[in-house]
Amino acid sequence: MYLSVQLSCYPLKDDYKQPIWDLIARLEQTGLEVYPGRMSTEIFGEYDEVMAVLSDTMKWSFETYGKSVFVAKIMEGDRRPR
Repeated sequence: MYLSVQLSCYPLKDDYKQPIWDLIARLEQTGLEVYPGRMSTEIFGEYDEVMAVLSDTMKWSFETYGKSVFVAKIMEGDRRPR
């Protein structure tokens, strides 16, 4: 099953940009299709892989940078930009 995800991360700290850049860089290293945007990042791939990457990445973010708010929209299907 293919997933399309729109993920936003809001680090709860004054210096919020570096945690976001690092999160995007980590996502880009996973082999999934990743499209960073100004307000969210789109991620595309197979269900099991996407969900594992989201879990691993959010855990890494909490352990590395502390408190953040994540907002994810997850849709079954291929909504990649054409």
